[in-house]
Amino acid sequence: MKKASFFFILVSCAALLAPARAAGQAEEVLKAVVKIRAVIPEGARTAAALGTEREGHGIVFDSKGHILTTGYLIIESESIEVTGPDGKKVKAAFVGYDHATGFGILRTESALNVEPLKLGNSSDLKEGAPVIVAGHGGQESAIGARVVARREFTGYWEYILDNAIYTAPAYAKFAGAALIGPDGRLLGVGSLFTPLAVPGLGALPCNVFIPIDLLRPILEDLITTGRPGTPAKPWMGINAEENHGRVFITRITEGGPAEEAGLQTDDLILKVNGQPVDGLADFYRKVWAAGSAGVEVTLGTLKGVEIKEVSLRTGDRNKFLLMKPKKTI
Repeated sequence: MKKASFFFILVSCAALLAPARAAGQAEEVLKAVVKIRAVIPEGARTAAALGTEREGHGIVFDSKGHILTTGYLIIESESIEVTGPDGKKVKAAFVGYDHATGFGILRTESALNVEPLKLGNSSDLKEGAPVIVAGHGGQESAIGARVVARREFTGYWEYILDNAIYTAPAYAKFAGAALIGPDGRLLGVGSLFTPLAVPGLGALPCNVFIPIDLLRPILEDLITTGRPGTPAKPWMGINAEENHGRVFITRITEGGPAEEAGLQTDDLILKVNGQPVDGLADFYRKVWAAGSAGVEVTLGTLKGVEIKEVSLRTGDRNKFLLMKPKKTI
């Protein structure tokens, strides 16, 4: 049997049957998955939604102390602590965040002395493929899973993830968890929990992983400048949901472009620059197609029985989060 097969058996239900050599191999691979604890200031813009103390996982992916995780764990952090496989805690610093994919990178102040996890090719990952979902804690924190879907995911926070990786069974502590292939290479980073409609099964609890292939084009920029080198997408500062193809606003970000434009919760979005909106993903794509951050868009809205047009000057989400929030009196 190949080493890859031994590795998958080890961290699946048949873990105890794996030979000692494969067990040691898997143990070394899983050491690259570390624990992250970030503390965020009370006045941070994301504090209300994401909390001021955030915990999750990260993956050591190079010999320079860089760790890959999901960005919402570390955005606006004032301190970050990383726990390695031996329980040793070291300080780390925020390096970068890509709002388009959701990837975040940090760097430890001192080496963790673990072998970095090599990056795989998530484009080769098909529905039905066996994978490993691993958090910090070695073999006891790893489970065998299957890819149940490769499809688009649309988030209410102005986010679309093309060809997202859906896995089951769901892993409870998914934030920043590693999605590992049978060959021991990293294929994705844990982002969220969501039910997935499966014909004949109903709603299947799943995790969504960010495909690792999305990291390569932006990795150097994230490390050197903290963000991708491509122009930022226009950001409105809203949360929105879809119901029977109709898009409505559920939350307005304080101090964001939508608030300044006068948009309100429960407003229905009918059009973007005169073009009808057909669902949440279509809404976001029409806004993004208008240009880069800072472009002005005209939204056709419905509030009660009143239809009106609202001119909105979009912003750069990254710059907005780096600004200090206004003090309330």
